[in-house]
Amino acid sequence: MTRYLTPLCTVAALLASGPALAQSEIATGANVSGLSAINDRMNDVEDSVRDDFSRSADPSRFGNPSLRQGLFGSVALTYSGRSGNTENQDFSLAGRLNYNRGQFAQSLGLLLEYGEDDAGNADTKDTYVIYEGQYYFDDNLYAFALGRLTTDGLAGDTTGLTSDEIADQDGRLKRDAFLGFGPGYRLVNTDDTTWRLQAGAGIRYTKAVQVNTAQAVSYDSNTEAGYILSSRFYRKLNDTVFLTNDTDYLTSDSNDTATNELGLNFRVSDMLATRISYKTEYVSDRAIRTDNTLGLSLVYGF
Repeated sequence: MTRYLTPLCTVAALLASGPALAQSEIATGANVSGLSAINDRMNDVEDSVRDDFSRSADPSRFGNPSLRQGLFGSVALTYSGRSGNTENQDFSLAGRLNYNRGQFAQSLGLLLEYGEDDAGNADTKDTYVIYEGQYYFDDNLYAFALGRLTTDGLAGDTTGLTSDEIADQDGRLKRDAFLGFGPGYRLVNTDDTTWRLQAGAGIRYTKAVQVNTAQAVSYDSNTEAGYILSSRFYRKLNDTVFLTNDTDYLTSDSNDTATNELGLNFRVSDMLATRISYKTEYVSDRAIRTDNTLGLSLVYGF
């Protein structure tokens, strides 16, 4: 299946090993003169562009990807504590564990975030857990499982809050979990065109904060069925241009959510790659139901 990945891998190689987005060593005196802060912001932009191209180069578009076997993973941790004019700290821990055995691939991810405001009060206590599983029967037919758990440690905590801040807690989710599974199938799988569909059923659990007129806090738990439908389309227009269209739809008793992202990707040369995208997000229970985003990512190395 390697030959199918040529245009995507070229872009990926350009991003990973080419001179584009090169991050130079920060100069002496950069911290006190303000250069470091700007350099960090530049790195954020570069990482965002890399992520944009990485999402386009979805390895599962072209059939059963080559899987590294066994158990492997990674962990990343950041911490910063400040004292003086402000007293606060921020902590983040991210980890991912993968286990692949034969045609079965599993991934478990964890993200912990804790932060304090300038007064030293906690303003972030979030936990995220995600699970992905795929079993490949052949290059066209596979089964998938998706899981997500989000917890907000500050939801429902009214310590030190004003009346308006307590009222704003109403509806805030303390827990939000989803588990879904189903089959997927590649309707088209050629050198120039791939199209796969997957559909499944799932269960969503939420625990929301409720604030009454006396500003007393209680919780409302809800479990409901949900259904998900996804489409991934790829079309190679020529040796340097390919088109992608990704669609996802999730429906449940609470609301309907749909996203569609159309992307046009150019590998103009070994030094220049561009991606233009248009994303539409629809949520049925919002006052303004549809949001549209036009994106442009450019990689140029010299």
